[in-house]
Amino acid sequence: MKNVATFIVIVLFSAIGYSQNGPKIEFAAPDNTIDYGKISKSDNGVRSFEFTNTGDAPLLVTSAESTVSSIVVTKPAAAIMPGKKGKIDVKYNMAAGPIRKTITVETNAVNYPDGRVALKIKGEVL
Repeated sequence: MKNVATFIVIVLFSAIGYSQNGPKIEFAAPDNTIDYGKISKSDNGVRSFEFTNTGDAPLLVTSAESTVSSIVVTKPAAAIMPGKKGKIDVKYNMAAGPIRKTITVETNAVNYPDGRVALKIKGEVL
């Protein structure tokens, strides 16, 4: 009987988690990663992380930054309304060698802990 009660409690808390109201951010890139592949230094280095607000409230991207100066990140200035799409542009400086960088995005999304999402870029500049 105790196992049944524990199971019911787990199911209830899971259902509550999935039924959160508020803005939700869903990125189009698999695993929130963009793979530049093998590219030349002449590439402009700009890629976009496209996302959709799948929630029921306006989504605010309050911060989007990298810890390294070789990446310039541009976030949307306005709120993204429910059902609408947005993008975060990333410009890598195209220094020769491997690319393995992370961009931290802070939002008011309820489907990520504290609204914080890690985006990754990878590849190699030849």
